[in-house]
Amino acid sequence: MDKKHPSSKRYPPELKERAIRMIRELQLEDPGDHGVISRVARQLGVGIESLRLWVKQAEIDAGRRTGTTSVEHDELVELRKEVKELRRSNDILQAAASIFGAELDRRHKK
Repeated sequence: MDKKHPSSKRYPPELKERAIRMIRELQLEDPGDHGVISRVARQLGVGIESLRLWVKQAEIDAGRRTGTTSVEHDELVELRKEVKELRRSNDILQAAASIFGAELDRRHKK
């Protein structure tokens, strides 16, 4: 699961795992029951939409549904941070090169 998502702060991972497990078991018992998520959410005192997203992400992570897995998401976030830092460093280096280049031109013209 995404460690930085707001619901991660509100609900412990153990609760999420338990809720997902309960939903899977209940869905296996009665595949036609479409109120499972809302019942489990009410029983555990979590938001219905939060629980729905947890189940969806668990299905993606397990390969039962298409989408970006939690591992891929975390890697993508890290890569984006790295790209941002590299671009910032590149901008600094380009600015420094311009300054030093201008200084060398002035010295060379004397």
